[in-house]
Amino acid sequence: MAKELTFEESMEKLEEIANELEKNDLSLDESIKKFEEGMKISKHCKDIIDKAEKKITILVDGKEDDFKIEQEN
Repeated sequence: MAKELTFEESMEKLEEIANELEKNDLSLDESIKKFEEGMKISKHCKDIIDKAEKKITILVDGKEDDFKIEQEN
């Protein structure tokens, strides 16, 4: 990927790829390339989710004294 896509951008791209594949108007080679691209994006999404889960686990199970919540006045 040229630039690192956000999770939301990645999901939009996956939806585009799925729609293209469902049309059945691509050649076999084009379909395989689209599928491969979709798998790479899917892995990227999984990596983003894994990182988010780790952060949440640290916040929930971690040392709550290590951070403080600032309240707006």
